[in-house]
Amino acid sequence: MKQPSTHQGRRRRRLAALASLACTAGLLTACSAFGADDGPPTLNWYVNPDGVETLTKLAEQCSTDDYDIEIQLLPAGATDQRTQLARRLAAKDSSTDLMSLDPVFVPEFANAGWLEQLPEDVAAKAVDEDVLSGAAETVKWDDAVYAFPQWANTQVLWYRKSLAEKAGLDMSQPVTWSQIIEAAAKEGGTVGVQANKYEAYVVWINALIMGAGGDIISDNEAGKDASIDLDSDAAKKAAEVIKQLADSKAKQPDLSTSNEGTSLGQMYPQGGPGEFMLNWTFVYKNYEGVIGAPGGPADKKEFEDLGWARYPQTVAGEESKPPIGGIDIGVGAFTEHPDFAMAAAECVTSTDAQVALAVESGLMPARGSAYDDPALAKAYPADLLKLFRESVDSGGPRPKSAYYATISAAIQSVWHSPFDVDPGSTPEKSAQFLSDVLNGKALL
Repeated sequence: MKQPSTHQGRRRRRLAALASLACTAGLLTACSAFGADDGPPTLNWYVNPDGVETLTKLAEQCSTDDYDIEIQLLPAGATDQRTQLARRLAAKDSSTDLMSLDPVFVPEFANAGWLEQLPEDVAAKAVDEDVLSGAAETVKWDDAVYAFPQWANTQVLWYRKSLAEKAGLDMSQPVTWSQIIEAAAKEGGTVGVQANKYEAYVVWINALIMGAGGDIISDNEAGKDASIDLDSDAAKKAAEVIKQLADSKAKQPDLSTSNEGTSLGQMYPQGGPGEFMLNWTFVYKNYEGVIGAPGGPADKKEFEDLGWARYPQTVAGEESKPPIGGIDIGVGAFTEHPDFAMAAAECVTSTDAQVALAVESGLMPARGSAYDDPALAKAYPADLLKLFRESVDSGGPRPKSAYYATISAAIQSVWHSPFDVDPGSTPEKSAQFLSDVLNGKALL
């Protein structure tokens, strides 16, 4: 990672002071030389709230004598993040220099001409052999590279070891959704998911469909003419899982409004056996940080009852497809400083930067070599790091489409609430509705 020189801040303050002194002394030529636009430019980096303290440090560390990087905070929700960035870019906002992008934004923004395409030499380094394949694919569109992978997210099955043992599950072997739902119901536990009407619900639906050998769409780059594959046996299998949980005693009370945070408190409830929970990589550090606090493990021994396994299978014997998320760093197409922005993006996505995000904020690296860093090995159990890495490498991404926002919203409209999902009708209905929306025959 580029390190800032220690004299930078003092040097800039001295320049500003000299400019002020010259103006008060009536040296007009000096006043014009130190105008409002003088000095290093500031690159605005729009970031999501995840790991913002570490991101702020990276912005400071990657600032140079040529430019400063300043953090601008985006909303917490992916939908709101997209809306704010899209509005700025559609207006050709030159102050949007760097962006933290949910991977599904990359095709849409690249297709719209809102992202700078990485030059060939820069692209070759951004997605070299060290980058995990699942993460590398998220920054590509139309045979070009439009962003830098910064961190890679994936979901794993988190669970209480004591709950699984009591239910008779061998967690060293692959388990199915049906198995964990039945086990939780039998032992008085629950299953935690994300099933509110928002993007993470589509993440779940997509993972279930891909785990059954299907896809939401195919021929993705055809845009509105892509093949819609929702009316399939795979989608019916996905709907069966959702219905099984919705009808089960294992569902959590807030199923239809559940999100990444709501189920965290069910792992260590007062007087209960805990849960099986599908959630992102941040969970381990989250629970480690609240040992002895309300909602967390009572003590270190209870924390050590936390287990992890690969994402459950939709169909027994068929390899699961863990969700892939994370953040990619894009350079705005209208920035006035594209070369500086590219250099800054390289710095904030370096291996050192990715290790810092993992150790400090629980956001896992997109680069394989980062998983071997001693600091990461000290911060996480070896088998958990291996699980994270394998899940990213073999996971199932959401559809890459310039129309992904429309696709996601259409699926949410039909598949929500989870209590209304019917394997016999929901897949067919959602396929037809998505087709109608893409062809202008229906409105969201």
